[in-house]
Amino acid sequence: MDLKGKVVLITGGTGSFGRKCVERLLGHYHVKKVIVFSRDELKQVEMQQASSDPRLRFFLGDVRDKERLYRAFSEVDVVIHAAALKQVPAAEYNPFEVIKTNVLGAQNVIECAIDRGVQRVIALSTDKAANPINLYGATKLCSDKLFVAGNAYVGSHPTRFSAVRYGNVVGSRGSVIPLFLSRRRDGVLPITDVRMTRFWITIGKGVDFVLECFSRMQGGEIFVPKIPSMRMADLARAIGPACRLEPIGIRPGEKLHEVMVTEDDARSTLELEDCFVILPLFEWQELADWTNRGKRCPEGFRYGSDTNDRWLTEEELVQMVAGLDTPEAREFALERGISV
Repeated sequence: MDLKGKVVLITGGTGSFGRKCVERLLGHYHVKKVIVFSRDELKQVEMQQASSDPRLRFFLGDVRDKERLYRAFSEVDVVIHAAALKQVPAAEYNPFEVIKTNVLGAQNVIECAIDRGVQRVIALSTDKAANPINLYGATKLCSDKLFVAGNAYVGSHPTRFSAVRYGNVVGSRGSVIPLFLSRRRDGVLPITDVRMTRFWITIGKGVDFVLECFSRMQGGEIFVPKIPSMRMADLARAIGPACRLEPIGIRPGEKLHEVMVTEDDARSTLELEDCFVILPLFEWQELADWTNRGKRCPEGFRYGSDTNDRWLTEEELVQMVAGLDTPEAREFALERGISV
């Protein structure tokens, strides 16, 4: 699907992903209009003040509010569902609230998209949705299942749903890299376990992959980009080479390693040059030609952060961190002699 001339709505559009996605859509995709749908009025005002593009619009609302979503989806062609409560510890202590946003909010997006005749919807997922052990991951697995199954509910409507699953975003709000940048002056960086590994992707590459998937999707797929891994201990050493690492133990709801394609998913997964495509288990006629685009993953295949064949080097990580738009990152870049 070509996004040129389309009206695109982003739920959770004031977040890290949403801001970068707005920038890409307005700068490179020649869209007709971009609507930011979120519940944070201050961030909407800040985004509005930072842009004079007349194609950018704002809609205050919450994905929990189905009536408000129904109104916002009027004449919308494409929806990117990025709204979520995603802090793992907060989710464990506030489970009802997280379910309302991540699960019931997903249902609201699906039903309103169908009723309003939205053409394409891509929902953002997470590596924590694969074999989840925390509530956040469990709610995102539920969300993935809802969006995949949503294609069976559309009937004669044109709406199609897919999801994109990727790992940790470098520098996203509440993530470990901003924490390390803020604490490196103390001389001590806390790490959970020296063996821990994670997938890493920059926000720009995450946005680009999602937007590219609109031209690939037929409905029901979960797209998983091939991205590098890094050990958390190596990441800490790259940011604070003179710091002492202080293991604090794995927190409740955390895994030692993350997985994006499980052994069970692999039976219905195709490998392409740049990504994996998890196909839906139910019969879906429009997916027939996927078998000609990639190769089936072998029995027992697992795409995990510990068995990945692509690893970030320290220099690659340093370049990623230096490119972040924060005072701490700019100071870090200056110290490393990197121009940004």
